[in-house]
Amino acid sequence: MGLYFFPPGQALNNIVRTYRVVDFQFTDISSIPPKPYPPRPEHCLSFYPKDTETVKYISSGKTFSNLQSVLFGQQNEVSNRYVGRDFLLFQIVFRPGALYRLTGIPSYEITNAYVDAETVFPAAELKEINERLAGAVHVSSMIECIESFLSRRIRQSKLDIHALDKVCNLMLHTEKNLSIDWLAKESCLSTRQYERKFMERMGVSPKYYQKIIRFENAFRLKNQFPKLDWLSIAIQYGYHDYQHLVKDYKAITQQTPNEFHLIDLSSPERAFGDADTY
Repeated sequence: MGLYFFPPGQALNNIVRTYRVVDFQFTDISSIPPKPYPPRPEHCLSFYPKDTETVKYISSGKTFSNLQSVLFGQQNEVSNRYVGRDFLLFQIVFRPGALYRLTGIPSYEITNAYVDAETVFPAAELKEINERLAGAVHVSSMIECIESFLSRRIRQSKLDIHALDKVCNLMLHTEKNLSIDWLAKESCLSTRQYERKFMERMGVSPKYYQKIIRFENAFRLKNQFPKLDWLSIAIQYGYHDYQHLVKDYKAITQQTPNEFHLIDLSSPERAFGDADTY
């Protein structure tokens, strides 16, 4: 039981960033704390082969539950996620632009949304995947099932990878603040074209996406090294100072860094000695 991350096979490396697997079993459902889920720079397809989860958005008040397969794009507010007693999640974290290429759905249509994946992909196919995931003995069997599904989707896709997708992937892996003009040039687009196409493929503006990347880097580093002070984290990821980091935290989570991390310390994975570090 725990929180795990697995790399995709080489053939799917340009589609999938990672597979996130969460496997928890609680004896008392009344004692399961919610998982505060902040905005992250990711688009995902999630499968719930056993108990599902209830998702409550903090700011908008939207609530979703009892969905066994879910698509979601870029989130822009914190949600609390209430898991079931026997909880298994297999989540595909896509590379930038990949979900748009697979579905053809403009990403702004699924921004801050929690979509029943059976309305996008064949319901029978997704139900069969969940059945196979539930019966799998090893994670390798789960990955084989998922990658077979993704390979079929890729063959049916009519959209190709764009230079912008590759630039977005670069944004995920640099600690530098990249200018919009430079990003547009590297995407072989004018600035206006770049911003329009970015919204289509990523669902938010380039500036907001960069803010979320920097926030997630800081959040993840604090979970990896809990004793590291916030000023050191702020400087490492290009914030002007600690107050700049606080400003972004409040804008994204409505909490200060310390306040939000105190909440995160009660997340379900903490009961098993894990921390959200991807």
